[in-house]
Amino acid sequence: MKKLNNKLYILFALLLINLPYLYPQSTIRGSLSGQVLNDQNSPIIGASVRLEPDMHHTQTDENGNFLFMGVIAGKYTVYISRLGYRSYTVNAKIEVGKTNTIEIRLDEGENTLDEVEVLGKMTAVDHLLDIERSAMPVTVISKETIAQMGSRRLDEVLKEQTGIAVVNDIGGGARAVGVQMQGFGSDYVMILIDGQPMVGRNSGNFDLSRISVSNIERIEIIKGASSCLFGSEALGGAINIVTRHGAIQPQALAALRYGSLNIVDATLEGETPFHHQRGSVNLSANYYRTDGFNTDPQFMSGGTTAPPYDDYTVQGRARYRLTETSTIGTSARYALRKSYMQQIFGTGGNQNTAGDSQDITDINASLTYDKTFNGGLRSMSRYYLTRYVSDMSILWQQTGAQASAEKFEQTLHRFEQQFAYAPVHNLKFTGGLGGSVENMDNRDFNVPGGLWSGFAYLQGDWKISDRLEAVGGLRYDHHNSFGGRLNPSLGLQYHILPTLTFKMALGSGFKTPDYRQRYQVFMNPIANYLVIGAELLGQTLQDMKDAGQISEIREYLVNQLDQNLQAEKSLSFNGGFDFTPRQNLKININVFYHKLSNQINSIRVATGTSIRDIYTYQNLPESFNTGLEASIGYSPFRDVDITAGYQYLVSKDKGVMDSIRNSTGAYGSVRDNATGVFRDSRLSDYFGLENRSRHMANLRVAYRFAPWDITANIRVNYRGKYGFVDRNNNRFLDQYDTFVNGHFLVNAAIEKKLIKQHLSLQLTADNITDYTDRLMPGQPGRVLLMGLTYRFYKN
Repeated sequence: MKKLNNKLYILFALLLINLPYLYPQSTIRGSLSGQVLNDQNSPIIGASVRLEPDMHHTQTDENGNFLFMGVIAGKYTVYISRLGYRSYTVNAKIEVGKTNTIEIRLDEGENTLDEVEVLGKMTAVDHLLDIERSAMPVTVISKETIAQMGSRRLDEVLKEQTGIAVVNDIGGGARAVGVQMQGFGSDYVMILIDGQPMVGRNSGNFDLSRISVSNIERIEIIKGASSCLFGSEALGGAINIVTRHGAIQPQALAALRYGSLNIVDATLEGETPFHHQRGSVNLSANYYRTDGFNTDPQFMSGGTTAPPYDDYTVQGRARYRLTETSTIGTSARYALRKSYMQQIFGTGGNQNTAGDSQDITDINASLTYDKTFNGGLRSMSRYYLTRYVSDMSILWQQTGAQASAEKFEQTLHRFEQQFAYAPVHNLKFTGGLGGSVENMDNRDFNVPGGLWSGFAYLQGDWKISDRLEAVGGLRYDHHNSFGGRLNPSLGLQYHILPTLTFKMALGSGFKTPDYRQRYQVFMNPIANYLVIGAELLGQTLQDMKDAGQISEIREYLVNQLDQNLQAEKSLSFNGGFDFTPRQNLKININVFYHKLSNQINSIRVATGTSIRDIYTYQNLPESFNTGLEASIGYSPFRDVDITAGYQYLVSKDKGVMDSIRNSTGAYGSVRDNATGVFRDSRLSDYFGLENRSRHMANLRVAYRFAPWDITANIRVNYRGKYGFVDRNNNRFLDQYDTFVNGHFLVNAAIEKKLIKQHLSLQLTADNITDYTDRLMPGQPGRVLLMGLTYRFYKN
């Protein structure tokens, strides 16, 4: 396999090096010029102009003019946007040896609302599936919004979005941090880069802080069952990170931020067209470090609850237009994180110090070939490689004894062939098929090393009438251990009035048990528990029993769970209204219901002589997430933008509810820990699943003072109380258990641009009120950062 990989890398490199010499240069080029004006006939300076499908970018000059030179002849779509104006789209034709000219007028009114939830279509360059036309609700965060927030890592961007929470799980170790969406945990949300899935999770959570926001073009968030689009891991939704692509002129960027916790965030970026703009290359490098922090000084007298680390990321993309109808593209990303966390427990002579180290290597690479045939059929071939290596160890420093050590390697090869065809103007089909091979290795345990899966899907987009549109999808996934599953989805959009639209989406999801749940044996020495993969449960417990390491085994549970886990299934519904009574006001209301069958959850099956608790995994019959999301965007003035969002969520296990009704086992009683008094439990005692808040809200106010070229914003995020751990051991959350209190986090940023927007100075303040909680080990106190960015380009 390694020899094959080396040959592929060499082939890709040779192909890229020789691309400029494969086709003639001078016989197929033309130019496009234009001017962008407002409704008073004055030029608009600094408007963003994008030329598709080649994704060339430029900005208008002081006279509102722009120019694309040496572009391959053909039909193009031009996208124009500017803060304070409504976005505009126009078709243009570039002819050989000519410079065609267009004039564009932008209307004032719709401010940055388009930058948070993009209403216009964005053409994907890495896949043919139109994610924004998915049956499930979609939100798009633009690079402008990310820059205005002053965020540094992906988790910082996402935790300010409606319906999304970034959660910490002490039970999974200090490094177990993940995203939650409409009540679905991190296990059920797929993370993609340029449409391809990333791998590598700690205790089931994908650590979003691994991903720098440098070089991100936009973030696409799909809520609800997205298995029809992406496969089994997207049972609860997907987050697709689209990196920068396309360049119309050579330009570069250098940025440096420094502040609290000795945070250093340094970025170098560059992009350039080549071969007369038939190709483009984008490169980015980022270095990020932090000292970490301690949110629990009473329990931990020294060290940190969140680890210090050094992060190194290098990524790049290249695209080249081979002919008028074909394009080849490649992308690559290499990330390295080195982390060492010291934790000191106790005081005085009773101190016990643990040294927790982890090195992570993350590699992603892809190759695409895009071809349009006569008759409108479009084809895209995609190959993708991702590799994740985590080397962890925990050492008790007083004795020099190693508490645990684990090296985990995961490699995924994936090939996909896509097709898109529109037989008539109001009907479009997108289909594909492919497969993946996954290899995993754990140095401590002998487990099956290979998993493979195959898939095929079809999505149809039908404009039935001027008022009614439908999107339907069908996907079949086959897993070598769990067989096949067919997942349909359907979305409807009905324009009741020009200002009022009804949307509805229904879809099913499918998720196979992952490597961790089946084969991994994970020890957390600090919390003193062991988790055994379901397929190793019986043998591992027997080995521990023979070694005298078991004090009690719940035999009835072990016998019940001594079988393979079943795949999880879900049914998702989203429905609501978009209301735009005025150009500067947009209101969205959406209700959702997700039914989850065979949900995989951890359960205690034994106790050890030295290990306190021993867990494995089981399927729960049925659980559900239901609630409401609402958002509003309002621009009272051209340079002022106000957005707000709210989510109400109920997330419960129906099995627990049935057991409470029947007064079954531990569920039948509630114990007041303060008095020690027991009473019969009631349904009203059941709060819901852990880590889920009933109420979440956010508010963002942004302002731009054009004469001074200053932008500023303040963001307030609220998260209601949520259950953390069951203290009275009745196996469900009630009012006597441990909860994280409801809290507000206030963030702000201000940016000033100088030297004709080449230089920008930015000050960001996160968690201004300095709120911390010992049950939130990943939430730092107040963080202040000063940033300096310089952009190199021709005016």
